Amino acid sequence: MASTTAPSQPGCGQAFPINLLAAERLREAAELLAHQDDNPYRVAAFRRAADAVAALDTDLGAIFAEGGIDALDRIPGVGPRIAAALAELARTGRWIYLERLRGSAGPLDVFCSIPGVGPALAKRLHESLHVETLEQLEAALHEKDVRVPGIGVRRLALLRAAVGQMLARVRAVRTRPADEPDVAMLLDVDREYRTRAAAKTLRTIAPKRFNPRGEAWLPILHTDRGKWHFTALYSNTARAHEIDKVEDWVVLYFHSDAGGEAQRTVVTETRGALAGKRVVRGRESDCYAVYEHPRADAR
Repeated sequence: MASTTAPSQPGCGQAFPINLLAAERLREAAELLAHQDDNPYRVAAFRRAADAVAALDTDLGAIFAEGGIDALDRIPGVGPRIAAALAELARTGRWIYLERLRGSAGPLDVFCSIPGVGPALAKRLHESLHVETLEQLEAALHEKDVRVPGIGVRRLALLRAAVGQMLARVRAVRTRPADEPDVAMLLDVDREYRTRAAAKTLRTIAPKRFNPRGEAWLPILHTDRGKWHFTALYSNTARAHEIDKVEDWVVLYFHSDAGGEAQRTVVTETRGALAGKRVVRGRESDCYAVYEHPRADAR
């Protein structure tokens, strides 16, 4: 494999377009994280990685094609987390994590990246199927009685195939954590986010969606718990706005230094024994245990 050793001074390598793009995106992420009061060590790590990538004398795309994420991870200054970001950029030209920091990650942009899908069809998919992500779109398209205005059976089959191919590429570079934080920790981050958002002590970003005036209203929290790093935001989705749950539903994104990212949504339960309590969707049974036996170290 071609050498991935970076020269001692950043910028002295050849100007490979993907390398310059990746370095620019890493520096932008560092600036946004710094502005959003994230851990300064993480900010510094993004800046070091940007310098290392800019100084490479080998094309990032070639490194990834030949050796995968492991080869990217071996670049000096690049760990597993940033290697996954570089792989995503190399394969798709996008970095969803950065788009989230910008407040610009939205389903219409994602759906428009599907071959053959333009803005009008992306909007129809979003509004008729009530989906926000590629994974949700894939599931909806495979439902037995799925119908999208203006899409016939043949085009629906082509769309299923295109989404499946896209997800196969994305899944190749976006790994999930081998484990995830316990529910008590997720609820604690949710508590911190909602408390600080209410007190207006968090930085805010201007989401692209449902924000015609471009106002910076969406609070964002970056925080650590042990090996886990969290980013928390209110759910700025069509469904949350539709039923007036924007400031109730909190989306938690989390990853560890080993790489991989996942997310959970925390809501106020409206039914059953947990009615009125904050619960983690998909982990309700664990929430029962937390409320019956509160953890002594929960803040």
